Amino acid sequence: AGAGSGPVPGDGAGPPATERVLFPPTFSVSEIKNKQRRHFMFLRWKQQQRKEKLALKKKRRKEREALGDKAPPKAVPKTIENQRVYDETTVDPNDEEVAFDEATDEFAPYFNRQTVPKILITTSDRPRGRTVRFCEQLATVIPNSHVYYRRGLALKRIIPQCIARDFTDLIVINEDRKIPNGLVLSHLPDGPTAHFRMSSVRLRKEIKRKGKEPTEHVPEVILNNFTTRLGHSIGRMFAALFPHDPQFIGRQVATFHNQRDYIFFRFHRYIFKSEKKVGIQELGPRFTLKLRSLQKGTFDSKFGEYEWIHKRREMDTSRRKFHL
Repeated sequence: AGAGSGPVPGDGAGPPATERVLFPPTFSVSEIKNKQRRHFMFLRWKQQQRKEKLALKKKRRKEREALGDKAPPKAVPKTIENQRVYDETTVDPNDEEVAFDEATDEFAPYFNRQTVPKILITTSDRPRGRTVRFCEQLATVIPNSHVYYRRGLALKRIIPQCIARDFTDLIVINEDRKIPNGLVLSHLPDGPTAHFRMSSVRLRKEIKRKGKEPTEHVPEVILNNFTTRLGHSIGRMFAALFPHDPQFIGRQVATFHNQRDYIFFRFHRYIFKSEKKVGIQELGPRFTLKLRSLQKGTFDSKFGEYEWIHKRREMDTSRRKFHL
């Protein structure tokens, strides 16, 4: 059929232009054989979906404004987080058993202010430039931390030396192909030891709109969504890295945010714009951690007793089940 030979809107031969549907109800873009045409039609379909969603959103907003106080409460969207499978190890803050465990665990001297954190940060053998810079920047985030390089020493020989020099924690940054990809955190002298996979590392110069260099003030520590017994232990390990009494005058805050068992680390500074408005300025570095194992005692890869090991095929059976 030539141009103009189709039905004219409103002449009775076809539906009006406002009622015409872009695609038939049974249409599938995957049925189009031509790749370029298929891609073009897919983009048109996505554009139509966005327009319909935006129009529905505007319609609902106008209805709510018209109803005023009589408007029904907003529907809570379904997310993976709020549909989480219940975990029987979820911590109740008022549980006496949890309170007793916290009073007698390895981190109790820190929370009772009997010990002051002193951190040793080291690397795998022969670290490259990016890993070295990351360790140096991490040392500016964690107060009273010292960076030393391995020089071929095994961790089993490093740990007794750390204990003899009154270090409370050991952090080991591992790398692969010049990129930091692992973090081992061992609490001294009696453990536990956590092994994390590290990803999405961003140094300060790679962060857009970053602030000035951090000061030497002790930062606040924020721990989000560590709700299970395992998550509680990991959160206490992170908290024990920082001195217990933050210096609020420095306006610096270190955040460990757990979401779907991924731990996102951010380091910010508060910016007071007025008496009511407060902004934040990221200082860096930033990285993401995923717990691989939690081991009793200090690092021992051969004979160590593990409290928890991440087994993908057994544990990752549901997207809505989380362990931290």
